[in-house]
Amino acid sequence: MRWLIALSIIFAVLLSVIPVPFDWRIWRPEFVALLVVYWATYSPEHFGVFSAWVCGILLDVVSLATLGEHALGLMIVAYIANLAYQRIRSYALWQQSAWTLILIGVYQLFTNWASGLVGKSIETIDFLGAAALTALFWPLLVVVLRKIKIRFRLP
Repeated sequence: MRWLIALSIIFAVLLSVIPVPFDWRIWRPEFVALLVVYWATYSPEHFGVFSAWVCGILLDVVSLATLGEHALGLMIVAYIANLAYQRIRSYALWQQSAWTLILIGVYQLFTNWASGLVGKSIETIDFLGAAALTALFWPLLVVVLRKIKIRFRLP
């Protein structure tokens, strides 16, 4: 199970640093945060706040962001998802997608707050468009990772 978590996080980090045009940066889905929400919800015994912190530090290093910027947001999101994982899993996929929209919005608010502390601020709330786009990926992610878990007979 841990190899699947590590492989998916590495893939998400690579997707997060693919170059996109400057105007499209605010529409880039938050792939790492999406996987943190997924693993904290569907495998809380293997993925917790410390794992989210490690993912955040990795994303900070790879994206050349201020150290701890993404780690703070991912830790908060993982904590909330770990608290409510039983409730989230009982929802339908579209309701889980709405829950993901809220969590990704919280993540982006904290990362933008941390960026603002060091002088890199975003003056509009357009960055929440990426949260909506990320939430649209949720049903696809759940279905694909369920099939992978079934295929390899993972718990």
